Amino acid sequence: MKHFSPADILLPKKDFETWSVVACDQYTSEPDYWHDVEKKVGDKPSALHIILPEIYLSSDNSARIEKINANMQDYLDGDVFDLYENSMIYVERESNNTVRRGVVGMIDLEDYDYTKGSHALIRATEATVLERIPPRVQIRKDAPLEMPHILLLIDDPSLSVIEPLSDQKDGYDRAYSFELMKKGGHIDGWFLPESAQEAVQNALEALIADQDDKLLFAVGDGNHSLATAKECYNLTKNPLARYALVEIVNIHDSSIEFEPIYRVLFNIDKEDFLSKFIARTEAEGGDTTQRFEVIDKNGSTELNVKATAKLPVGTLQTFIDDYMKDHPEVRIDYIHGTDVTRNLCKEDNTLGFIFEGMGKEDLFPAIVADGSLPRKTFSMGHAEDKRFYIEARKIK
Repeated sequence: MKHFSPADILLPKKDFETWSVVACDQYTSEPDYWHDVEKKVGDKPSALHIILPEIYLSSDNSARIEKINANMQDYLDGDVFDLYENSMIYVERESNNTVRRGVVGMIDLEDYDYTKGSHALIRATEATVLERIPPRVQIRKDAPLEMPHILLLIDDPSLSVIEPLSDQKDGYDRAYSFELMKKGGHIDGWFLPESAQEAVQNALEALIADQDDKLLFAVGDGNHSLATAKECYNLTKNPLARYALVEIVNIHDSSIEFEPIYRVLFNIDKEDFLSKFIARTEAEGGDTTQRFEVIDKNGSTELNVKATAKLPVGTLQTFIDDYMKDHPEVRIDYIHGTDVTRNLCKEDNTLGFIFEGMGKEDLFPAIVADGSLPRKTFSMGHAEDKRFYIEARKIK
């Protein structure tokens, strides 16, 4: 059985520029971004109208979710989509003077397990926060459509799976070519003929043919969205919901860069937090020292502490998790980019942390050895580099 398959893909008939918007978990502390997207899109058919940007998540999302599901059905009943059966799409995404190559198709959720220590074919790269899943399940469980912002990584140093498609693309039928909004770059897509689909599938299987631990896909982006898809399938056992639309990319693609995801704490007592953080690391840390840039409204200072985890993010996040259990008033956000982190810390009672990230070559070995990394350990590029919603698939 093949572990990556063609899907019945829905694409908008027109206006890709207003249809396509960035992943819902981006710009979660920047409402002006989403307000500007709303102005650009207006009432036109758009992915914006069938997702729930996480900046708008609240204790009761029922009205928004009901509207999202209604919009999905209207789009299916109307003249919004063209259907392309048994399709894979080869994608080239140009952003910040680099080109990221990938293939859109579907995976079997029976092959996926987000539990730490799993030996499934598809695994989470970081700890899954279980409390983040129920709100997403509420969005997906009655939805007639799915759209992926999920990027699955493959470990293909010989460039045997995706890269050969680049030289053959001129012979493929074009799926789309357009500019992504708000500095998202340019994107091109081509439909893969059956022979190219089979070549991709065979090359993928060859990656794990001789491996004792058959880790084929590691979740690069969209871990909680894929976990939500799994939970919804477990609830319904609906055959269509057994599969999830994703884009696969090679971790060895020259465009793939791992960026740290920084932490910003709101409504925080700086002195109390830092004194307890230092005390914890002094008591439990080893011989290795880790450096943090600590930022508040007065500027930044350097903090060096004893490591309690292999990565600086592990040392910090473990303490933050424990601290927030005793301080429910504290709120955390996970931020892409040093400039955004510093800007957010200009407010009172706000504290930011900037630190060194991990190298991408360490990811697959770390998953095999340790099961998963601390949540929000890395990001593949900045927020504007994230996957935009384009393709859709019926799941009911």
